[in-house]
This record gives sequence, C-alpha cells and structure tokens, in this order.
Amino acid sequence: MRYRISFLLVLGYFVCLTAEAQSSMSLQEALKAARVNNLFLKTERYTIEAGQADVVSAKLRPNPALNNQTLQLANSKYYQENTAWNSPHNRQVWWQLTKPFQLPNQRKYRIDVANQGYNLINKNFLELERNVFFDVASKWLDVWIAQNQIRVIEIAKNNADTLAKINALRLKNQVISETDLIRTQLLSEQYAVQLKSVRQDLLNKRSQLRFLIGTTDSVDVDLTNEFLFPESINIDTLLRYALANRSDIQQIQSMITLSESNIKFQRSMALPQPELGMIWNPQNTVPYVGFFGTIELPIFSRNQGEIQKSTILKKQAEQNYVTVQTQIQTEINTAYKSFIVQQQNVERFTGILQQAQSILDRVRYAYLRGGTTIIDFLEAQRSWLETQQQYYDAQQQYRQSYIQLLFVSGLINQLAQ
Repeated sequence: MRYRISFLLVLGYFVCLTAEAQSSMSLQEALKAARVNNLFLKTERYTIEAGQADVVSAKLRPNPALNNQTLQLANSKYYQENTAWNSPHNRQVWWQLTKPFQLPNQRKYRIDVANQGYNLINKNFLELERNVFFDVASKWLDVWIAQNQIRVIEIAKNNADTLAKINALRLKNQVISETDLIRTQLLSEQYAVQLKSVRQDLLNKRSQLRFLIGTTDSVDVDLTNEFLFPESINIDTLLRYALANRSDIQQIQSMITLSESNIKFQRSMALPQPELGMIWNPQNTVPYVGFFGTIELPIFSRNQGEIQKSTILKKQAEQNYVTVQTQIQTEINTAYKSFIVQQQNVERFTGILQQAQSILDRVRYAYLRGGTTIIDFLEAQRSWLETQQQYYDAQQQYRQSYIQLLFVSGLINQLAQ
C-alpha cells in the first residue's frame, strides 16, 4: 500500500510537470520569453558589449614611447688608448622617452563620440527587438488560428461520426438507404483527412514559434487571449507615442546626436597633437641631457575630408529623420483604419455564427425525423463549416491588424516588458 501511494505521488508530480510544460501561453508571455531567450537577440547583445569596449578604448590615453640608439666605433684605430671595443669610451648611447599629448577637446569629443556610438547600438538593438517581436506575435497568431481550426474540424468530425453511427442503425432498421450512410461516412473521412493536415501544420507552426521564443518545451497558445486596446487609445494617441518612442525614430535621433559629436571631434582633430619627452645621451662617457618636442605642421592636411564627411552624414541623418516621421504617420493611419474595419467585421460575425448553428441544428433534427434529405443536411453542414472558417479568417485578419498596429506604433516593445 505504501509503495502504491508513493507511485501515485510520483505520477502526480510528473503530470503536474507535463501540464506546466504544456501550459497555454498568452501573446504577452510569448513576447516576454522571446525578449530573454530569442537566439537572434542573444547574439546581438554581444554587439552591445563590444560598444562598451569602444567607450573604454576612447578613455585610454596614448602610451609613452621609449627609444634607444647606440653608436659604436667601427674602426679600432679610433679607440681610446688601452680600451676594448666594449668600452663606453668607444660608443654613444641615446635614450629618449616621449609621449603624445591629446588636446583636452580631442579627448573629450573622442569619449563623447564613443558614448553616442554606444547609445546608437542600444537603439539598434531595440529596433531589432521590435522586428523580432513582430515575427513572434505573427507566429503566435498562426498557432492560435491552427488550434482553432482543429477545434472546429473536430466538432464537425464528431458530429459526422455520431450521425454515421445513427445512420448505421437507421439503415439496419431500413429507415434510410445505404447511400445516406455512405455519404455520412465519406464526410467523416474527409474531415479526418483535413484534421490530419491541419494537425501537421500546427506542429510545424509550434516548432517555428518555439525557435522564435527560444524554448524546447511544448508550446500551446491561450485561445482566450483577448486583443483589445484601452478605450482611451485612439489614432492621435498612437501617433504621438510612435513619434516619441518608436525604436527606429530613436535610432535616427541617436544618429543625429552622434553626427553632431563627430563633427566636433573631427574639427578638433584639425589641430596637431604635440609629442614631448626627455633625452639621456652619454657620448663617450660624457653625459648629455635634453628635451624632445615635435609637432606636425598643418600646412596640407587639416582633416578637411573627415570634417566634410561628418557634416554630410549629419545632413543625411536629418533627412532620414523627416522620412521616417512621414513613414510612421502613413503606417499608423493605414494600420489603424485596417484594425477598425477588421474589428467591425468580427463583430458582424456574431449573428452569422448563431444563424449557421441554428440552421444546422434544425436541419439535423429534421433529417433524423425523416423530414428532409441527406443532401439538405450535408449542405447545412458545409455551410456551417464554411461560416466557421470565414469567422476565423476574419479573426486572423483582425488579430493580425492588431499586431501590425502594435508593431507600427512601437507598443509591441512595451508589451514585452
């Protein structure tokens, strides 16, 4: 008895683990999982770390340089009396220690450019996140649609199976012809074929969704997940939010700031960097000490090309900013209008579904009572299934328009937080 109880407890534990591994996942939960585990995002995070290293490099100061020159008398007849070749009286030694000195503005602007470059890398990562989240949400919706399609076809197949069993008894009692039974069985087999195809499609889509969210566990989506915006959100609110927070507009703003910093840095590089140091120069045991200094004369090159290039890149970024602003306005307008239309289409289907179900119930009842033919029943069944499929097509378009609106407004990044 004790072993039996232990077995039941262990079995219950593994059942709980299985249920947890296959728990339904809402859209927001899928986005949050992708934010942490998506392989593309994991790879791109190394770029952020590399950007931090660029900031460290920009803060480093130039290393000093140690230089040695040794001159040895090559002809022994010039040696001092009673000395060998290795005597310090027969050679000259030059030791020079120098260091380049960055001007204060050059160091300041170099660090600022590195910081702005790091900030741009972070904005690039947010833009990549936005695109990855759109892919995850679209694939999540594909799984949602496939699961609902299976549910509808299973209902239709169960109805056909039940009717086939009833018709088998009715044929035995000679209430119907053999043709009615065959037609019912064929309908059940057709549903079985459709069900097999849709189940395989669901497995494929689940596999793709698992890859995007970075998990190896079984994934089911929450069929009750609602796609609703707060009532206070309208097109003007979405447009203001997108222009202020969408990752690609922030990306371009960072590019403009980086360009401005780079212009200052390139202008500062027009001034040459001095190199200063000390010299220790024993010549034939006679010590000499001196100072070293050199500076490039800016006669031909004053960094004109890089200064011009940095100015052009700033103008390009500013033009791109105007372009993306216009693009955002267009995308918000079209996505919002599509969302409203698809939402209205889904609402209209409520009455249509009820009518299709009511007609099917009445025709089935009449057929079982002998009040109509198998053809009428099959037509009602086909009409019911088409209505269900059209409804979920409308649901797919509605929810896809919702995801598109999240994407173009930038709210999809917020949803994944």
